[in-house]
Amino acid sequence: MQLLHAPCWHNLPLQSLNTRPKGGLSHKLGCVSPPPRKPFCFNKTRALSSSIQAGDSAVSVRRAESDVLKALSQIIDPDFGTDIVSCGFVKDLDIDEAQGEVDWNTRAQVSFRLELTTPACPVKDMFELKANEVVAMLPWVKNVKVTMSAQLARPVYAGQLPQGLQTISNIIAVSSCKGGVGKSTVAVNLAYTLAGMGARVGIFDADVYGPSLPTMVSPENRLLEMNLEKKTIIPTEYLGVKLVSFGFAGQGRAIMRGPMVSGVIDQLLTTTEWGELDYLVIDMPPGTGDIQLTLCQVVPLTAAVIVTTPQKLAFIDVAKGVRMFSKLKVPCIAVVENMCHFDADGKRYYPFGRGSDTNIHSSLFTYLQVVQQFGIPHLFDLPIRPALSASGDSGMPEVAADPQGEVAKTFQNLGICVVQQCAKIRQQVSTAVTYDKVIKAIKVKVPDSVEEFILHPATVRRNDRSAQSVDEWTGEQKLQYTDVPEDIEPEEIRPMGNYAVQITWPDGFSQIAPYDQLETMERLVDVPEPTPIGA
Repeated sequence: MQLLHAPCWHNLPLQSLNTRPKGGLSHKLGCVSPPPRKPFCFNKTRALSSSIQAGDSAVSVRRAESDVLKALSQIIDPDFGTDIVSCGFVKDLDIDEAQGEVDWNTRAQVSFRLELTTPACPVKDMFELKANEVVAMLPWVKNVKVTMSAQLARPVYAGQLPQGLQTISNIIAVSSCKGGVGKSTVAVNLAYTLAGMGARVGIFDADVYGPSLPTMVSPENRLLEMNLEKKTIIPTEYLGVKLVSFGFAGQGRAIMRGPMVSGVIDQLLTTTEWGELDYLVIDMPPGTGDIQLTLCQVVPLTAAVIVTTPQKLAFIDVAKGVRMFSKLKVPCIAVVENMCHFDADGKRYYPFGRGSDTNIHSSLFTYLQVVQQFGIPHLFDLPIRPALSASGDSGMPEVAADPQGEVAKTFQNLGICVVQQCAKIRQQVSTAVTYDKVIKAIKVKVPDSVEEFILHPATVRRNDRSAQSVDEWTGEQKLQYTDVPEDIEPEEIRPMGNYAVQITWPDGFSQIAPYDQLETMERLVDVPEPTPIGA
C-alpha cells in the first residue's frame, strides 16, 4: 500500500532542504551522490563504425552515445555539484539503430536506466524528467525511455555488524531523553513517511518498560515468531513496514533490572531477520542510561532525530541527549518541536509561548542555544492536533490515515531531510580516511570538517595506542620506532562507526584509529608530486 507519493521536484518545500550554493539544476534539491566513480561503462554495445565523414548526415552510434552522456552530464547532483554520469547513475545505455549508424532524418530511440542510491531519493522525479528533456533535445533522437531503479547501499562497515544488521543501510535513532513529548509518534510517522517515499523500512521499539508500538500500529499478527532452526526472530509487519517490539513478545511491559533489559534489547535487535532495509527507525527510550548507551554502542547509528516540546525543562533534557550522541559521534540531523501551537476560531495559539524580536520566550532561547552549540541543521515543528493524538491510539499512523494533510506534509519534509542527510553522512564516513597509492600517503578529511590533511602511513602505525603497542598498566611503549618499516603501506582502510577507521597492515595487525587521534598526529607538509607516466 502506497501511503505517500514521492514529492515532485518543483513542489518541494524549502524549509528542510540544503541551501548551500552549488550550481546545477536546483542547488536546494537533491539526493547525495556516492563518491565519483570511474568513467561510465556500457552494458550493451553494438558493432559500430567510429568514423564521421564531413558533411554526412549520419553519425556513428559511438558518437551518439557520447552525445547522450554529454547531455546527461548537465544534470547535477545538487549537494555535491557532481553530474549524474560521474556519479555512476547511468546504466544500460542503448541506441536502438540496427544499421549501426544514427541518421538525422530517420532518428533513433534511446533507452537507459538511472540507478540511484536509495528508492526514497526526493528528487528522483526531477532526475527522470530532466533526463528525458535533455536527451530528447538531441536532433537525431526520436524518443527516450528512462527506467528508474535503486541499488541497496550496504553499510560501510557491514563486516563488523551482527548478522541481522548487515543488510540495513541506515539506522536512525529517534530520541527525546524525556518522556511524554511525542517521540514515539514522530518515530512511527517518520517510518511510514519513508515507506511512502518508496524505501524499505523497519521500526524497532527499544522501550521495554513502556512499549508504544503495539498501540500505535495494528498488525494482523501481534506476536513475534521464532525461527527455531536459525534461532532468529521473525518481525511482524503492518502496511509494508517491519515491526519489532517487546510488546509483541507476549510479555506486556518488562519488570526487570537494567542489565537484563540491555540484554533483551540486544537480542531483539540483532537476532531479528530484518532482511534488506533502507532505513531502520529506532524508537529510543527516554533517558541517557544503560539502555541508551548499549544501543549506541551495539548499533552503528547513522544519525539521530531529536524530539522535544517548547518547554525549558524539555530542552534541558534535549541538550543532555545531544551531548550523549555527540560523544558517541552520532550526528544529530534534525530537531522536531512537538505540540508547538494549535488553531482555533481562526487564530493560532502558542500554549507554551513563542519568541519575538523584543521578548524571546525562555524555551525558545534555550532552543536556540542548543542549535547554536551543537549545530543541528534542520528544525521542524508539529501542531497540537486531535487527529494526530487519536491516530496514536487507533493503530493507524496519521501519515497513512491522511497522506495529504498538513501533518503528513511536515513529516514528508522531515523524511526528505533524513534521506538527504543520511546519504551525505554515508559519503563523508566512507571517504573520511583513504590511502593514496600514488603519493603513498593517508588522506584524512574528518566528517563535518572542511580541512583535509595528509599523514605518513608509518606515523599512523607507530601511534597505535592499543594494548599490543602500549602496556595498559605502566604506559610503557611496547611498539618501538624501528619495528615499523618506513615504507609500510596499509592493506585496507574501512570506517569503524562514525568515530574511527580500522586499518589493516601487512603484518596482519588491525589498528583502530579514532578521528580525534588522527587529528593530533604529525602531518606531512611537503608531499612529493607524482611522477608522470612515461617521464
